[in-house]
Amino acid sequence: MSPSALPDGDPAPPDGALPAAALAELPGRGLGAYVHVPFCASRCGYCDFNTYSAADLGGAPGTSRADYLDAVAAEIGLARRVLGDAGPLTTVFVGGGTPTLLAAAELGGLLGRLRDAFGLAPDAEVTTEANPDSVTPESLAALVAAGFDRISFGLQSAVPHVLAVLERTHTPGRALAAVTWARAAGFRSVSLDLIYGTPGESLADWRRTLDAALGAGPDHVSAYSLIVEEGTPLARRIRRGELPAPDEDLHADFYEAADEALTAAGYGWYEVSNWARPGHECRHNLAYWTGEPWWGFGPGAHGHVGGVRWWNVKHPRRYSELLAAGRAPAAGRETLTASERRVERVLLEVRLRAGLPLDVLTDAEQARVPTLVADGLAVADHGRLTLTRRGRLLADAVIRDLLD
Repeated sequence: MSPSALPDGDPAPPDGALPAAALAELPGRGLGAYVHVPFCASRCGYCDFNTYSAADLGGAPGTSRADYLDAVAAEIGLARRVLGDAGPLTTVFVGGGTPTLLAAAELGGLLGRLRDAFGLAPDAEVTTEANPDSVTPESLAALVAAGFDRISFGLQSAVPHVLAVLERTHTPGRALAAVTWARAAGFRSVSLDLIYGTPGESLADWRRTLDAALGAGPDHVSAYSLIVEEGTPLARRIRRGELPAPDEDLHADFYEAADEALTAAGYGWYEVSNWARPGHECRHNLAYWTGEPWWGFGPGAHGHVGGVRWWNVKHPRRYSELLAAGRAPAAGRETLTASERRVERVLLEVRLRAGLPLDVLTDAEQARVPTLVADGLAVADHGRLTLTRRGRLLADAVIRDLLD
């Protein structure tokens, strides 16, 4: 939720107020909170998220951890005023960056402020992302004591030369040990993030990563193909010829290997890039994909309520300055039309195992469904359209054909 490039959008009001029509959609729906922690010990070469190392920030006023925590606390107060009596929170997701560069007590303090402001549903899912080299058994136990029940570790690869290309600082063993520590600490659900298609990565390398990840026994696995983003160090290295360009012809093989291995191990796909043991699907991400409301806290974070989407200023200093002045930190926002919301629903829900209700489609779009089914890309059953494995491999093309 915090990409490096923000949309243009329209100006957001200084007080962050939302239209009455958007607020009217809140009653009876779940409410999520995303908290973006922008700090990293060092930036990975492939990453274009809104993150900053200490060297990037250079100790500038308004950019310390204390400044950040004060600013998020102020934004929580602002959100409470804007959203009225909405709540309690059904999901909380702390992402980054590296959230666990903050002390467990500091992350617990953020969660406590959200709890005090909105309340937490009895079965709320509370997640933090973590780098394996930024946690210890003690810090993980402290996070559970603070109220976190789900953790997502960025393993990315279990092969040293692949980690080196990605400029990840942890060892494979450290990441896999972190899963064991999280289990012992009492986390209800443990997830691993993987990346395939790194320059120089072979199918054998990828299978080694899958075997290692499954050997650790997580409850949830996300597997994403590497996208080389312009402006990143990785893109520059490829352009200079220091690294080969990713072989996109292999991506289908990587994906099929992941799906086969995860399915055989008892994980079910529930979104194109996500697999889980029953009951361990990420409810926060499902809320994104099904259009539920959430507020995004922190520099560069995005929020969405009732068809109104907004995004905060990116730099921690500007974010802190605005909130210290009593202003909302939004850089811009957009209000989606009913037609735009319908198209977005198609874009997102067709990627889910639950499928897209066929009645969301126009008559012209429904007329294209039999061709997708005949081509083995989708199944239309019980009033829903669901992608086959081949359809998942070609999901973007399927959606273009459906909406064209």
